[in-house]
Amino acid sequence: MPRLSEDTPFIHPGCDITETRFGRYVEIGQGSRLAHSEIGDYSYCDRFADIANATVGKFSNIASYVRIGATDHPLDRAALHHFMYRSEDLWDDAENDAAFFARRRARRAVIGHDTWLGHAAMIKPEVTVGHGAVVAAGAVVTRDVPPYVIVAGTPARILRPRLAEPLAERLIALAWWDWPHTALRTALEDFRALDVPAFLEKYRG
Repeated sequence: MPRLSEDTPFIHPGCDITETRFGRYVEIGQGSRLAHSEIGDYSYCDRFADIANATVGKFSNIASYVRIGATDHPLDRAALHHFMYRSEDLWDDAENDAAFFARRRARRAVIGHDTWLGHAAMIKPEVTVGHGAVVAAGAVVTRDVPPYVIVAGTPARILRPRLAEPLAERLIALAWWDWPHTALRTALEDFRALDVPAFLEKYRG
C-alpha cells in the first residue's frame, strides 16, 4: 500500500499549519510550520521546515530546517518590535495592524517545479527559485534564481549550471511534472536509468 495519498497530505506530528493548501502526494515533516502557502503535487519538506507566504511548485524537495518567506521587520519606523502590529497581545484596547499583515502575505516567495532546497537554506520574500534549481545547504537567497542552476553562499550566488541551457529549456518544455500519475509510473525506469539527453530523446522533449 503506498504511503502517500492523492487526497490527503501526510503530515507528521508536531506541525503547525495555517491557511495552507496542499496538492496530491504531499508530505510535511515533523515539527514544520506552514502559513498562508500552497504546496504543489508531490512536493515535500523534511523536519522543522518553516514556510510562509509561499507558492511551492510540484516535486519540490525541501530539506530540514529550510525557511521560505522569512518575514521582515519594518526598518523605516521608530521601532523594529512587533508590538506595532501584534498590538492585541499587549493591550486590551488595541487592534493588530491588519494592513501590515496583508502587505507581508502579499510578498510571496515562489519555488519552481523539481527544485531542491538544501538543509537550513533561507529563501527571502518576493524571491523566485526557477524550475530545476538547486539551493545549497545554508544558502541565503535574496534574489531570483534562474532555472537549472546551483546557488550557494550568503548571499547566494550562482556556482554553476545544473544542466546546459539547451537541455534545461527542453526539460521545461517537456514539463514532465505535469504528467499524470500513471504516466510517471510508466516512465519510472527511464527516470532511474537514462541521463537527461537520452530521456529527452525518448520522450521528445
